[in-house]
Amino acid sequence: MYSNCVSYPPVPITATPCLLDLVPTRICAGFPSPAEDLGAERIDLSKVLITHPQATFLQRVSGHSMKDAGIFDNDILVIDRAIKPRHKMIVVAVVDGEFTVKQLYQRAGRVKLQAANPTYPDIVPKEGQTIEIWGVVTSCIKQFPSA
Repeated sequence: MYSNCVSYPPVPITATPCLLDLVPTRICAGFPSPAEDLGAERIDLSKVLITHPQATFLQRVSGHSMKDAGIFDNDILVIDRAIKPRHKMIVVAVVDGEFTVKQLYQRAGRVKLQAANPTYPDIVPKEGQTIEIWGVVTSCIKQFPSA
């Protein structure tokens, strides 16, 4: 079993809009700025997060091999299967029948899947082994405890 395996089956995205209010000011992550009392606009999370609805799936992450890329255990990945994977993209791959999330390395005819955690090894295909790039990760959804 490979590190950071995505252990749940992919869930297809529905075409139903998900409308939420977006406050037009940015939140300061450094020193606080004066609050502005401005109205909010409605945004559709589906339009913000999804480019190809028929080719987009959600999967929950299991493991810690991508922590330095900001992907943590139990995060939800938005994966687009219509995007052509390229060097340095974060991808979901199938290796020996199991899903894993890694950064794609493609240079000088070499392909490997790189972990974003120094305690995990990269996945380098062995002789006769096939690695299928299943999709490209476009977003990572985090959920924080609310109580």
